[in-house]
Amino acid sequence: MPNRKKPLVVVTRRLPDVVETRMRELFDARLNIEDAPMSREALAAAMADAEVLIPTVTDAIDAELIAQAGAQLKLIANFGNGFDHIDVAAALARGITVTNTPGVLTEDTADMTMALILAVARRIAEGARIVPDDAWSGWSPTWMLGHRITGKRLGIVGMGRIGTALARRARAFGLSIHYHNRRRVDSAIEEQLEATYWDSLDQMLARMDIISVNCPHTPATYHLLSARRLKLMRPTAIIVNTARGEIIDETAMARLIEQGQLGGAGLDVFEHEPAVNPRLIKLARAGKVVLLPHMGSATYEGRVEMGEKVIVNVRAYVDGHRPPDRVLPSML
Repeated sequence: MPNRKKPLVVVTRRLPDVVETRMRELFDARLNIEDAPMSREALAAAMADAEVLIPTVTDAIDAELIAQAGAQLKLIANFGNGFDHIDVAAALARGITVTNTPGVLTEDTADMTMALILAVARRIAEGARIVPDDAWSGWSPTWMLGHRITGKRLGIVGMGRIGTALARRARAFGLSIHYHNRRRVDSAIEEQLEATYWDSLDQMLARMDIISVNCPHTPATYHLLSARRLKLMRPTAIIVNTARGEIIDETAMARLIEQGQLGGAGLDVFEHEPAVNPRLIKLARAGKVVLLPHMGSATYEGRVEMGEKVIVNVRAYVDGHRPPDRVLPSML
């Protein structure tokens, strides 16, 4: 690092100790010891002082906040892969570089997606509550019947890193792989996964037993699974979402599950999180859906690796180089 004053780096949430310790060694790092989400006013104050801001998905960095930022703010090094909570265009217009941490959480999120598929199909969460609640009276051949996933069709919406990692896992469970993507993946990957490409999302939805949402949230994917599209699905089909809650019309999905027109859902993300649609909570209590608190990427190893990527991006900027994980206009 050049011989210069350490840059003021503001971290908006608590990170693993090993990451925070390294940040303190390298930078003038202002940490969030309490781990409470910053208020809008606190974010504005941080952006007025900091040379580097390290936000997370819980921080809405919109154009108004960016317009109020101090002239010294030159880097927003996001702790996370998704960047839909940052107005990247407004940042770039102000000469502020935005970075993220791609590729770190692929395997962790794919693991959790597969776990949700199993949990919904085999009623695992529902069954896990029965024994502690002392509601089990013994084995019965017709009780707590779920559905076999081997031989079923899995439709992946978004065949990026996570979608591809999920497909590899699903193949091992005997699922038939189908996918819809903006661009068709390499033929070698299709051949390896024996994956079928659908250029029409509508047509794919109508034929699948399981749908997994693995695409990013952008203006184009907001309510991509709309009420109209959800009605195309089979009444026994299930939906799993470990991407972003805004991609699914939650109210329409809940209504279709209530009416028996959808088989169920496994959700790790929600449209207005941390608030959760009360209808989904009621369905979870009835055993129709499985709800998790946005923990798809929550592994210690993953969080540390994310922190290491953030540090690499900040060090590159401080050393006068281009950060390796810049978010570019073509990615929006």
